[in-house]
Amino acid sequence: MKLLWLQAAGCGGCTQSLLGAENRAGVLAQLADAGVELLFHPALSEASGEESLALLRAAADGSLPFDILCVEGALLRGPNGSGRFQLLAGSGRPLIDWLRELAARARYVLAIGSCSAFGGIISAGENLTDACGLQFDGDQEGGVLGGDFRALAGLPVINVAGCPAHPGWIVDTLLSLGLGALGASDLDAWQRPHFYSEQLVHHGCPRNEYYEFKASAQKLSDLGCLMENMGCKGTQANADCNLRPWNGVGSCLRGGFACISCTEPGFEEPGHPFMETPKVAGIPTGLPTDMPKAWFVALAALSKSATPRRVRENSRADHPLIRPGIRKSGPK
Repeated sequence: MKLLWLQAAGCGGCTQSLLGAENRAGVLAQLADAGVELLFHPALSEASGEESLALLRAAADGSLPFDILCVEGALLRGPNGSGRFQLLAGSGRPLIDWLRELAARARYVLAIGSCSAFGGIISAGENLTDACGLQFDGDQEGGVLGGDFRALAGLPVINVAGCPAHPGWIVDTLLSLGLGALGASDLDAWQRPHFYSEQLVHHGCPRNEYYEFKASAQKLSDLGCLMENMGCKGTQANADCNLRPWNGVGSCLRGGFACISCTEPGFEEPGHPFMETPKVAGIPTGLPTDMPKAWFVALAALSKSATPRRVRENSRADHPLIRPGIRKSGPK
């Protein structure tokens, strides 16, 4: 399979994330082993200037066959639907026009990151550039390609959402396509691959003991659970960040920051400060996905009454104050 990668409006963070994929031979070699060849990438390919434009023209008119179109960054439709806020350098044509032509030739179309999936950070605020995703505008179907779009293989846009997308999500999606192992039933309601969206960020969170006892952090440097006061949405966000952290060790929560649910449409405008938890009568409005409010209130009250002193004291400090006890006769 031949892969064509374009970058639209964004920071390039998903490419930076991809380059950090855990493979000693390098991510391109890993893809090549699965039969996926990088035909063009604006940051990684040697081709530039007229040479790259000739390649894109050939791909758009069908004289250069390719299989996978990856798009990174939000698509700018302004002003007035013309797309002229973002022209493909040297071509004088709006990037969205190029994308529509290329998408019609691709067997698979992938939105890499939440910007190209839903609009992301670029679409926040007044959105004067009329930024959107490939097949979604926020949480509404549409985008640049329209809700009815299907690539030549019959699939809608595959949204590898995240800000940035985890390198493993990108690589695993491409490997699955290379091996013919990704179909419509493998995508969720937001068209994200199930292999990472069927998990919650909460799974594998290093602060889960504090969550269990509702021992909550009061400020950013505290070790406690960040859900009650610090805006964490890990119990609602679909991703496996804490089960396979970046570079084997890193995730937002492991770095001391709350999960902001960056794999979901609209995460960029939660309606409240990112590091604050909105509440009604002292109860967080954003509760765990599958838990009724009454259950949460009862569980929280019971858990707090049973919180060990070690957990309670450590939750409000920036380092462990009390170490776990040691059984001289060993665990029973």
